[in-house]
Amino acid sequence: MSIARLLRTATIAAGAIVAMAGLGAAPASAQLFWDWGGGGTIGGSGRENVRFSPQFKKGEIVVSFGDRRLYFITAPGQAISYPIAVPREESRWAGTTSVTNKRINPSWTPTPEMMKENPRLPRWVPGGHPMNPLGVRALYLGSSTYRIHGTDAPWTIGTAVSKGCIRMYNQDVEDLYPRASIGAKVLVTWNRFDGVATSSSGGSSSSGPSSIFNFFNNDDPPPEKPRPRPARAKSASSQ
Repeated sequence: MSIARLLRTATIAAGAIVAMAGLGAAPASAQLFWDWGGGGTIGGSGRENVRFSPQFKKGEIVVSFGDRRLYFITAPGQAISYPIAVPREESRWAGTTSVTNKRINPSWTPTPEMMKENPRLPRWVPGGHPMNPLGVRALYLGSSTYRIHGTDAPWTIGTAVSKGCIRMYNQDVEDLYPRASIGAKVLVTWNRFDGVATSSSGGSSSSGPSSIFNFFNNDDPPPEKPRPRPARAKSASSQ
């Protein structure tokens, strides 16, 4: 073997040793987070400024389960539109309520109904945990257990999966949080606002790393498949 080949071999071996040493020096916490999963964000938020019905007042919130959007009224006839995840069929509700409390990094405690359905759920998850189902912010609605909140499962935005709460991307609920005041009126409806609000599709639907619900084998249904749009009927002149 020539001296040049020996030098090349030694150089490659040294590089491999350095690379392996660098991997071994990675902090254990990073590996733990990778194994644990959760807390990721996928896709853009999808929020946008839209024209809206002028009957609503500045500061009010309109949640349209039909549009799968939340509208925050910034001025008569104008709103910020956010994509949301809505309740599954058996958890549907509607009505007028108000924001009664706000929390940054709220802790999460499953309801007795959730524990009955899935005894493996943790009894409590601290605020700020990467797998906290409430995400980074929460707006409490009336005296109910329903909230507008972030999520540890951003891939569910745009689908019907919740047990009654309104899920948002974490970056979107962070944007909404300082805008919404305690006492603000909240209308929750299945009516659609397509005619007055230009809404986009709600977020990406690719699978994510993990959520505390599927980590503990909760029985929430999987995200819905995109619903095909009905074909437009051809006009008589084009047949």
